[in-house]
Amino acid sequence: MDVERIIGDIEQLQEMFEAPDIRPLSASDISAANRRHDEALANSPWFRLWQSYGVCCRPETPVLQIPE
Repeated sequence: MDVERIIGDIEQLQEMFEAPDIRPLSASDISAANRRHDEALANSPWFRLWQSYGVCCRPETPVLQIPE
């Protein structure tokens, strides 16, 4: 087993994952991020209040999905 090679491979992988992702976000990326954000805050009374009054910068209408 070549321990030095394994350590080098691990360090190379760490450097790759630390590099920022410079690809532009697509519309589906933004939509998915918005959906995850809304789902994470769905139980917050403040978030529901903001949604009901349309305090939102997104072009689509807010939809509250209550988990079953």
